[in-house]
Amino acid sequence: MALPDLIPVEDFFSPPERADATISPDGTRIAYLAPWKDRLNVWVQDLTPSGGFDGDPRCVTADETRSVQSYQWTDDPRWLLYLQDSGGDENWHLFRVDLEAPEPTAVDLTPFPGARVVSFEPSRGRPGRMTVSLNARDAAEFDLHELDVATGELTMLAQSPGAARIWTRGREGELLSTTLNENSDFEISRHDSATDTTSSVLVYEGADYPLGVFPAQVTPDGTGMWVGSSRGTDRTRLVRADLSTGEETEVDGHPDFDIDTRAQVSTLPPPLILDHRGELLGVRYLGERQVVHALDPHFAEVLAELEKLSEGDVAGLSSDADGRRWIVSFTHDRDPGATWFYDHSTGESRLLFRPHPHLDPDALAPMTAVTVPARDGLELPSYLTLPVGVEPENLPMVLMVHGGPWARDAWGFDPTVQLLANRGYAVLQVNFRGSVGFGKAHMKAAIGEFAGKMHDDLIDAVDWAVAQGYADPDRVAIFGGSYGGYAALVGVAFTPDRFAAAVDYVGISDLANFMRNQPAFVRPALANNWYRYVGDPAVPEQEADMLARSPISRVDRITAPLMVAQGANDARVVKAESDNIVAALRERGVDVEYLLKEDEGHGFVNPENQLDLHRTAERFLARHLGGRRG
Repeated sequence: MALPDLIPVEDFFSPPERADATISPDGTRIAYLAPWKDRLNVWVQDLTPSGGFDGDPRCVTADETRSVQSYQWTDDPRWLLYLQDSGGDENWHLFRVDLEAPEPTAVDLTPFPGARVVSFEPSRGRPGRMTVSLNARDAAEFDLHELDVATGELTMLAQSPGAARIWTRGREGELLSTTLNENSDFEISRHDSATDTTSSVLVYEGADYPLGVFPAQVTPDGTGMWVGSSRGTDRTRLVRADLSTGEETEVDGHPDFDIDTRAQVSTLPPPLILDHRGELLGVRYLGERQVVHALDPHFAEVLAELEKLSEGDVAGLSSDADGRRWIVSFTHDRDPGATWFYDHSTGESRLLFRPHPHLDPDALAPMTAVTVPARDGLELPSYLTLPVGVEPENLPMVLMVHGGPWARDAWGFDPTVQLLANRGYAVLQVNFRGSVGFGKAHMKAAIGEFAGKMHDDLIDAVDWAVAQGYADPDRVAIFGGSYGGYAALVGVAFTPDRFAAAVDYVGISDLANFMRNQPAFVRPALANNWYRYVGDPAVPEQEADMLARSPISRVDRITAPLMVAQGANDARVVKAESDNIVAALRERGVDVEYLLKEDEGHGFVNPENQLDLHRTAERFLARHLGGRRG
């Protein structure tokens, strides 16, 4: 047996040729992201009646500074909307593109310095208008506005009375609000504009929803709300909550899996599959793999045909307004996002593109679901990726730790994992306690356990891989981003004899400093996550405990080589989190490689920075673990 040829880093991290395609409401064209001047921009191309490409594609945005990451059709196929920030500062502005213009030009519809859009969705029963949540008036408070897409006019519908209140719209323009009450529970209320009073409709225990109730989608008739509810059960299922009585009626559930809520913290497809009118078609659940429950007979027929197109899981999904023509992409562990066209009226389908056609799936490594037992008996759902072409014995291994920590690892294509496997490393990803998607008990087992049992879970996973014969105990590295970066620092500071090297990517070094530097509008939302799980830095005893759980307090114990990567504009984990620990270690003569990008925030977006990050990590790990280099 022999390892396959080295795949260049560029093949994994250069921009995709095309990605994230969706079909227009009239079904006549698609939009997608593709490079223009080495930045992802939005392109549009006409479709033939049989779903083939017609004519030349057109680039309709022109961002030379930062890649566009997502976009959306409006109900009028003339207009496209997309969000963009500045250098990773996460102050998202909403832009509009007129596809009928000879030379489409992006127009900033929210040109307010320092403001950010946190949500925008079609206004129910009002074509051509969007409901937008925006903090232009006060950085700490998000007001509800209505946007006329064609004219760009913004009209305020409701002013937020406090930082913890988020507005949406119900029946006939009725205003609904979600807020944290005095018990830190999530309270959904109706607002009577005539009397300027609110009445509580639903209350969800905050401790069960560390990132908020999700999904929480108002039904098309405005009388109810589809809610991801775990009330009275360990698992999150879908219910319909009556907005007059608060009564919950179960809509759908899975006996073993939670609703897939990863879209709450990423740009992954949402858990509810809706048509253009907002009617519910299906629900996504996630265990080792995704399961989709079709709740509409027509969609059930469509889904059955779509699932024949690929061995992967249905990912991005869009259709025309009639539900006849569909664009679907797939999640697959060895093939990133193949995208298909399907016409349900004719049964015709065709492969439109693969984002990275130069990658051969047969040369990439399969991701296998495994279960790791924690020392206290908790089961840790995990994923193991072993390099192709070599006996899976006594390998150098990279423990990849996900962020959040209220997120999770899942089956699918991960370019970092595939790069590492191609270089000869085993890669282990662990859904340690605190990871979401495995029930409330698994999540709540992390309360008070930062640098405690959460870290024990990671050490137990390493011990499992060694006991199984996969990993060489002297050649294990820990690599993570955000919370995963914190975990990497904890790994070399709290258990310095267990890791040969560590990579901290936008990670936390000082928990108290991290929390004190959160933006004003974020702080009320910390009650059910960071304050509950870690503590309040304003309370001296809790601050002391937070320092004891922070890698910065154990700098003198770090001896393993460390790589740190940071975005200068990071609004979540500020630059000082990396600066401080790098400076402290360099004073002691510890080997630290510091990669700082002035044009990035919480995670690198631009292609040259992704390439630099992974080339640097490849060299670093090869030097300290002995893996291959390209």
